[in-house]
Amino acid sequence: MDLKKHRPVAIWLFIGAGMIIIQVLLGGITRLTGSGLSITEWKPILGALPPMNDHDWNIAFEKYKQISQYKYIHNYFSLHDFKFIYFWEWLHRNWARFMGVVFIIPFAYFIYKKKIDRSMLWPMVILFVLGALQGAIGWIMVASGVGTDLVYVSHIRLAAHFIAALVLLVYVIWFAMKLSVPDFKKAHIPSIRNFTWLLFVLLTVQLIYGAFMAGTHAAKSSITWPSINGQFIPDMSDGGLLHNLLAIQFVHRGVAYILTLLVIVYTILLYRQSKGTVVYKLRNMPLFITLVQVALGILTLINYLTPDKLALAISHQLVGILLLIGLQVVYFYSAKKR
Repeated sequence: MDLKKHRPVAIWLFIGAGMIIIQVLLGGITRLTGSGLSITEWKPILGALPPMNDHDWNIAFEKYKQISQYKYIHNYFSLHDFKFIYFWEWLHRNWARFMGVVFIIPFAYFIYKKKIDRSMLWPMVILFVLGALQGAIGWIMVASGVGTDLVYVSHIRLAAHFIAALVLLVYVIWFAMKLSVPDFKKAHIPSIRNFTWLLFVLLTVQLIYGAFMAGTHAAKSSITWPSINGQFIPDMSDGGLLHNLLAIQFVHRGVAYILTLLVIVYTILLYRQSKGTVVYKLRNMPLFITLVQVALGILTLINYLTPDKLALAISHQLVGILLLIGLQVVYFYSAKKR
C-alpha cells in the first residue's frame, strides 16, 4: 500500500474522527442540559437556520409547549430559557450537517483526483452508511419524546445513538490508521489482542450504562460514594437492570471496578512485551486513562447537585471515549497478520 499517496485521505479521516468526538460531546451537553427535545421537528435542510425573529421564536416555543417535557418539567421556562436549550440542540444538529459537508466534499475531490483506489471504495461506502444510520437513530431517539408521555428521550434509544456514534468513530480511526501506519510498526501478539477484546466488551457495557446514567438521571438516586445510599448492593427489584435507577448506577459502578482491575492486569502484560514494540511504548496509557476516568466518575457523582456537574460529566464522557480509542490503538499495533 502506498502510504504517501494515501496520506491526504488519512488526514481527512483523522479530522473527521476529531469532529465525531466533538459531536459526541455536544450530544452529551445536549442531554445533560435537557435540550434534546427543544426542536420538535426534523428539517434536514431548512432546519439549519434558527428562528430569525421574535415571531419565529414564539412559534418554536409554542411547539415545545405541546410536548410532555415542557408540561411536566420545564413549565416555568421563559422564552430566554427556551433559547438556551434550543441553542445546544441546534448546535448539535448543525455540527452533524457540517460533518456531512466535511466528509462528502473531500470524498468527491479524492475520487476526482484518484486518491481513493478500488480497494477503498467499500470501506468508504460502509463509512457513509454508518454516518447515515447514526443520523437516523438520532431522529428516532428524539421522536421518542415528541408526542408521547415521556419527559425525556428513551434512555435505551439514547444508548443506541451513543454506541452507534462510537462505532462510527472507531471505524474511521481504524481506516485512517490502516492508511497511515506502515506494517513493520505492528506486531503479532495474540495475548494482547485477545485481552483487548475482553476489555472492549466490558467497556461497551460500561459506556451503554453511562448513557443510561445520563438518560435517566440515575445519579440523583444516590450521590454517595463508595456506598450507594449506605448500601453496597441496593434494592434493584423494581424495574430491573434497564429501568431501576439504583440498578443502573450499581452496574455502572461495578463494571468500572472490574475494568480497573483488568486494566491493571493488562498493564502487567504490556510491560512483558518486547521493548522495541509500539505496544510496549503504550504500556502506561490504558491504566492512566482508566484511573482518570474513575476519578472523574466519582467527582461527577458526588458533585451532581453543584454547578460543576456539567463540566465534570462531559470530561468523564471525553475520557471514556479516549479509553476506547486507546484500547483500539493498542489492539491495532498488536494485530499484525502473519
